[in-house]
Formats: sequence, structure tokens, C-alpha cells
Amino acid sequence: MKILVIGSGGREHALAKKFMESPQVEKVFVAPGNSGMKKDGIQIVGISELSNDELVEFAQKENIDLSFVGPETALMNGVVDAFEEKNLIIFGPRKKAAELEGSKDFAKSIMKKYGVPTADYATFDSLEPALSHLKQHGVPIVIKADGLAAGKGVTVAFDIASAQAALADIFSGSQGKVVIEEFLDGEEFSLFSFVHQGKIYPMPIAQDHKRAFDGDKGPNTGGMGAYSPVPHLPKEVINEALEKVVKPTVAGLINEGNSFTGVLYAGLILTADGVKTIEFNARFGDPETQVVLPRLKSDLAQAIIDILAGDVPTLEWLETGVTLGVVVASEGYPAQAKTGSILPDIPKELNVYYAGVTENEANQLVSSGGRVYLLSESGKDIASTQKSLYDKLDKLDNQGLFYRHDIGSKAVK
Repeated sequence: MKILVIGSGGREHALAKKFMESPQVEKVFVAPGNSGMKKDGIQIVGISELSNDELVEFAQKENIDLSFVGPETALMNGVVDAFEEKNLIIFGPRKKAAELEGSKDFAKSIMKKYGVPTADYATFDSLEPALSHLKQHGVPIVIKADGLAAGKGVTVAFDIASAQAALADIFSGSQGKVVIEEFLDGEEFSLFSFVHQGKIYPMPIAQDHKRAFDGDKGPNTGGMGAYSPVPHLPKEVINEALEKVVKPTVAGLINEGNSFTGVLYAGLILTADGVKTIEFNARFGDPETQVVLPRLKSDLAQAIIDILAGDVPTLEWLETGVTLGVVVASEGYPAQAKTGSILPDIPKELNVYYAGVTENEANQLVSSGGRVYLLSESGKDIASTQKSLYDKLDKLDNQGLFYRHDIGSKAVK
């Protein structure tokens, strides 16, 4: 079996590594991929994730058996539609269904119509009414750019000035719409599910760390680390999320003539009033993928083939222990990442997923983006795994780079 993973980051590296574990898989290609992936024998292909025609042509030429879409940009660019038009097997939602992530307003309208618990909200397409709403409701308040923002288009404002600045920034750019939500207090977690034709196969939950610095300080990022499972959240909470959030959303999309196939991400928060929905993504999250997929014991490639065929897949997950991952990012991220830093030599026994990297003339890996790589480790519990991973990470020469030192600490308090 030949597999094509579309995308270039740590999420796609994790997907490719997991696919390579399958005895059925002969080759894994990643387009466009990154230079770090080559260390694992992954074949990178110099085609942009947004070049649908070239991706289709490559899949046809190489007789690709299964393609898997990583990033939201490719989904919103209609790559699944393009592949399906040529009868190529691909896992991901069509462009219309991907609007669940592509438009916060669309997602909110689906949640409202089908009774999915979420924050109260209002949508605005110009600045003055948005400012008037802010003045009326006060802070804390959450401001979201309507379209794609790579996980960074959300401002949780605790003072009026910050909220006003966020609104001004959104309307001064290419975004023409904003969603303003009530602030929800509680513990956040991520629930991924494989979905096809109304059938839902949930995965172990994870907890992401969005803020740039220790203690959840600093600006929102695409994610600075994660761990899975989340031992202090009971199974009843996960069941509530499935019954009240995931199932009605999947059924609602079918009812709208917009059936969802792919990985559905529910960004959730456990409040005093129960589980509520923060957002949906139409694909795997990053960095959660890098800590969830290593816990899959069964064959990912066969599972996806089975799901698409309408068969019940074999999905066996580790029942004990925890997997923890820490993102190492370029100094200045997320505002203005400083690139060009030479990466440390990471021992082969350490589990690393590369993201924003390229090669220099000396064939050294250097940083080329905000989030550079993620180091992960599995262990018996959060505390011991955290200590072991940070001991290793602290010994690496991460000059020009930075990372949080408290990933997973919420679970050991």
C-alpha cells in the first residue's frame, strides 16, 4: 500500500510515522513535508498542499492507495473534492463540510440549530456594532476572527482595551467578520473522532497548552505542548461530550445535506454547567496528534480503509500510562518568529516530530517557522514522564529556540 499525507508539520510527521508502522504500507509520501521527516525514511514531495491539480496528478502517477489530509488550509481549498472527482481514495471532509472549521459563524449556527452546548455569541461584519456589543457586555469576553487563523485568531480579553484592540486588528485585516462570545471558565480538553456516514469512532482525549509561556501566560499560539489521556477528567465527562456535542453535530451536518467524513476535533471545556463547545476543527490538531496517535496499537492504515468502506475498524488504544509532548519554538513566536537557528542533534532514541525546519548548505536542520519540533515521551504517569522528558530536553542546545517548562502540570497539581 502507498499512502500520501498532505501537509508539512509535526501533525503530518506523526501521521506518516504511524502509517509506516503498518505491515501493509510500502511507502509513505508527504507533500510538501519537511526536511526533518527524511530522517525517518519518509519521502517528501515538493508539491504545495494547496496545489490540488498537482496533488491529484501525483496520486494518479504513483498509484496512491490512500491519501490523508492534515491541514485545514488544504481542506478549505477543496482538495478532498478534487480527489473524489478523480475517484481517488482520500480521508477528510469536503470543502463544504470543512466550513465547520473554516467559519466560526457557520459552526455556531450549526450548534445553535441542533442544541449543542456552547457559549452565547453574536456575529458582526463591521467594527462599530461590535464595539457597541463589547460596551454593553463588558469583559472578560472572547473575540474570534471568523475564518482560518492557524489557531491564533482568538483573543480572550480581560480588559476593554485588549478587546478593542483585537476587534480593530480583525477589521483592519482581510477578515470581514467576527464572532464575540461569552467567556467560559473551566478546564479545556480535546476530543478527536474518526467520522464517516454518521458513524463515530472516538479517540483518547488530550489537553493542549495554547499560551506561549509557562503558567498559561503570553499570547495564544498554535499549541506549545499536549498530553494524552487526561487522567483527572472522568469517563462520564467524555461520554457527555460524545452524547451532547459530537453526535448531534455529526447528525446535524447530515441533516443539512453536508455529511462529514474525516477527523472531527471538538475543542471542549468542562464548566460548572457541564461540557460546552469552544470550537470545532475539521482535522487532527497539532500538537495533540503527536501524543494521541502514539497510543494507537492497531493498524491506522487498515482502520481508515475500513472506515471508508463502511466496515467497523479495529482501533486498539493503550489503556495505561500517558504520552506527553513539548513543542520547541523559534524565539519571537507567535508574533515574529526568528528563523535560521541550527537545531540540536537529537539522539535517535528520542521521539521527535519536525515542523518548521529546512536544511542549510551544510545539510544541517535549521528553523524555518514558528513551531520547530516536538519531543515526546510515553510513561506510566504524568509526573515521572514530565521529569524524564524535560531532563532530556534541557540537555539539548536549543539556541534561538524556546519551550514551556510546565506541559502537563495541570494534571499533577
